[in-house]
Amino acid sequence: MKSSEELRRNLRAIDHKSYPAYKSLAGSYSFGNYTLHIEHVQGDPFAAPSRLSVEVSHKIAGFPSKYYESKWDKTALEDYLLRRFHKQVDKFCFQAKGSGKSGIITVSRCGQEILERTAGEITKDACIIRFEAGFPANGRTINAPELEKILFDFIPVCVEQSLFYEKTPKRELEQVIFLAEDQHFIREEMKKQDIVAFVADGSILPRESGVSDRPLKEGIPFHSPETMAVTFELPHKGNLRGMGIKKGITLIVGGGYHGKSTLLKALERGVYHHINGDGREYVITEESALKLRAEDGRKITNTDISLFINHLPNGKDTKKFCTLDASGSTSQAANIVEGIEAGSKLLLIDEDTSATNFMVRDELMQKIVAREKEPITPFLERAKDLYEKAGISTILVVGSCGSYFHIADKILQMDSYQAVDITSETKEIIKEYPVPAITAPGFHLPSEKRYIDLSGSVQKRKTYRGNGYVEERLKIKRMGKTAFSVGKENLDMRYVEQLVDEEQTQTLAYLLRYAKEHYGDEKSDVSGIVKALENILRTKGLAGICDKGNVPSGLAMPRTQEIFACFNRY
Repeated sequence: MKSSEELRRNLRAIDHKSYPAYKSLAGSYSFGNYTLHIEHVQGDPFAAPSRLSVEVSHKIAGFPSKYYESKWDKTALEDYLLRRFHKQVDKFCFQAKGSGKSGIITVSRCGQEILERTAGEITKDACIIRFEAGFPANGRTINAPELEKILFDFIPVCVEQSLFYEKTPKRELEQVIFLAEDQHFIREEMKKQDIVAFVADGSILPRESGVSDRPLKEGIPFHSPETMAVTFELPHKGNLRGMGIKKGITLIVGGGYHGKSTLLKALERGVYHHINGDGREYVITEESALKLRAEDGRKITNTDISLFINHLPNGKDTKKFCTLDASGSTSQAANIVEGIEAGSKLLLIDEDTSATNFMVRDELMQKIVAREKEPITPFLERAKDLYEKAGISTILVVGSCGSYFHIADKILQMDSYQAVDITSETKEIIKEYPVPAITAPGFHLPSEKRYIDLSGSVQKRKTYRGNGYVEERLKIKRMGKTAFSVGKENLDMRYVEQLVDEEQTQTLAYLLRYAKEHYGDEKSDVSGIVKALENILRTKGLAGICDKGNVPSGLAMPRTQEIFACFNRY
């Protein structure tokens, strides 16, 4: 390892030279209290910024080891340090001048959810923050004094103010760790009590706006109906009362704009832990919960949708169904079956975003169009079996379909953003109404493996450059949170609604590329590939799918359900 003074000398020696001379700075440098790694230098001031990282040993950082012993504490601490580093970096962004992206300093911008990220990592030896910086230039000529400002003035301040325990607000950090431990405790207690979702009293569920995930400042605090109230005695917060939704079929009903979809949205995001002040810190949902919707136009490959769709008039096989352009009902059927394959034990469905003919067929329609003429078995006729025979619960928002009252275990009405348990009253009322005819054919779960073809533009290839051959991988391009491309192939993820961060989408692209490179020459089943990738992520972390010694800063951990969703749409 070189010293920081060597870096300063080398930097001054290349001042006013052509921009590619910056590449000679790549390497590791000791700055006393921390190590600076210049991992990749951009080739042009207008190109993507250079990649750097800072590493502080635990002995110097000084954070108590108990704060990163468990997985949930470690992730919370990584998230906290990354947010503090981001706050410092923001002060210095573009303070160094030059052309193009000169002077930009960026690090992952964390949202309301706490995610495992490559940008902030705690290893057994050190705390690491990965970030990007635009190396300054005038035109395409090196401006060394401006880069010297970044590396010797700005970054040391960022490190000192964010990565040393002695500079950290102790009470604030303690609350971050305590919250993570309380959230984990609730998850474990929910399993013991057969609860699939919990919403604490006082939670603020409405968001600032449709494009902001921050809490609404004047939002009405949630309060649990007495009949659904449970109290957890948390390790740090003490007694916490809230609404516990038990396993089974739960309906959320109510008039328009009264908070039905807002509650479901909070439950959808409850698969992740949230930061202090989000309002949903204690909204906790079964980790495998899957938000489902109709997805017109999606691709479906070798999926057994016969549980919901059978005897098509063209004789097409629905046990290995394929289409490049699925209808709303077909896509929703495939989404449920694929969710079962991904291990989901809770389905979250909103009537507003579902295909009507998939959800229900009323009695008059059944009389006019006989069952043998209708290929679709509606979800109404499968929901009970999914729970009783497969252990898969459902939380369903309905606003117009009363047939679901007959099969519901619990009925919750949202009235001006307040929850009311109306199960008993509703069960009395529906005695006056005929039970819908539910005569679905035999229930079965898909059992055959689904194989995926990952061939095509797959392998790494060697390209001649300058003095020799270099290995190139398929290029990845992310289009926000909703889509990405690997090579020339595009994937549309816009309706995978539990992707909460564009860095999760970037990780899915990396996972797909890794699978193409390692499993592209063999016939592989989807479950087998996902399990192999999860094993890599579990044992090696996100670095396991990156080039050795070249871990980018912009990856965040997706759930199993989103990994399956990625491969199912490939």
